[in-house]
Amino acid sequence: MWQPRFWEHHIRDEADLRAHVRYCWINPVKHGLCDVPEDRPHSSVHRDMTAGRYVPGMDLGS
Repeated sequence: MWQPRFWEHHIRDEADLRAHVRYCWINPVKHGLCDVPEDRPHSSVHRDMTAGRYVPGMDLGS
């Protein structure tokens, strides 16, 4: 089952991948579900914090 506004996107390069990952981190904040990405309990940001790819308070370009 797909969302009505779903579209497929192929990741083009490393920069495109980073942009899409940042989008996943910041989207709950933009929609008012939390104040910062790490407040969202089921976010991939927690995995990325452990791996050193996300530092709390980093500028996400929102």
